[in-house]
Amino acid sequence: MYKIAVIAGDGTGPEVVAEGLKVLAAASKKFGFKYEAKEFDFSGQRYLKTGKTVDDNDIVQLKKYSAIYLGAVGHPEVKPGILETGVLLKLRFALDQYINLRPVKLYSDAFCPLKDKKPEDIDFVVVRENSEGLYKGMGEFKNKGTQDEVAIQISYNTRKGVERCIRYAFEYCKKRNKRKKLTLCGKTNVLTYAWDLWQRTFNEVSEEYPDITTDYAHVDATTMWFVKNPEWFDVIVTDNMFGDIITDLGAMVQGGMGIAAGGNINPEGVSMFEPIGGSAPKYTGKNVINPLAAICAAGMMLEILGEENAGKAIEEAVIKVVKTKLKSLAAGKMGYSTEEVGDSVVKNL
Repeated sequence: MYKIAVIAGDGTGPEVVAEGLKVLAAASKKFGFKYEAKEFDFSGQRYLKTGKTVDDNDIVQLKKYSAIYLGAVGHPEVKPGILETGVLLKLRFALDQYINLRPVKLYSDAFCPLKDKKPEDIDFVVVRENSEGLYKGMGEFKNKGTQDEVAIQISYNTRKGVERCIRYAFEYCKKRNKRKKLTLCGKTNVLTYAWDLWQRTFNEVSEEYPDITTDYAHVDATTMWFVKNPEWFDVIVTDNMFGDIITDLGAMVQGGMGIAAGGNINPEGVSMFEPIGGSAPKYTGKNVINPLAAICAAGMMLEILGEENAGKAIEEAVIKVVKTKLKSLAAGKMGYSTEEVGDSVVKNL
């Protein structure tokens, strides 16, 4: 029995989560696993009424769950940064979800913005360190508000944090068992302290995995190759900031935010799964948002929980829908409503 904490969140989050739960229910019947879902309200609307986001008592409760299923964070009436910090980053850091896992996979070349690229050319995974770096929130102002003001933002990297991320990437590459190639994406020529640590650790750990080919690419070069030669990549490991940037580019390469799912992983604890797009408030309540990213996130959740056959079946059903039904992956242009797309995935499961 899996206990799933559901955070539908803001904007179109509740709509896409509803479709993901619909598919999850169908998968549980087909594959014979049991689960119970409980919703937690950490929405912007709640914050506007109570001033509360996620507190320590909430974290204690969430630690009792098998996984978290998240819809979206972001409300147009709440100042940017409050919900992102108070909900998303709070959950990631407090639950030590130190891996952000982002598969980048093209399901249909009809929706790829790159010329002459096929599904076999775009199939890689980004392993992003999720708990350190610039997102640690460390820094200070000096002489704030004056002409001599200095803003210092610290990229905080520990050997422990870097090594556990790199080890996860090697193990994931080994289990994935495709090209068996792991690329370190960084900026060793300029960020000489943090990336010296990353490069040294990467080199040392690589000696324990002689069957995996390794290479290195600067982050700016990585963005170029994502567009020109995405077929070069298998698994990529990088830090928090660079991972945030290149995974959004990866989403566009695979067809857009409507198809991009991600996991915030604690291999020893509670992980959280979400569509990586925002709350898209302008589409709220219109039944036009693409739910496939949220459905794919539910599939990822099942795979990480150990229900690999169910997770893969969800992805295969999504691929069928993308290839045979949809006119577009963009909101309002799919040719079907949000609910109809969810129904189609269930039908193809």
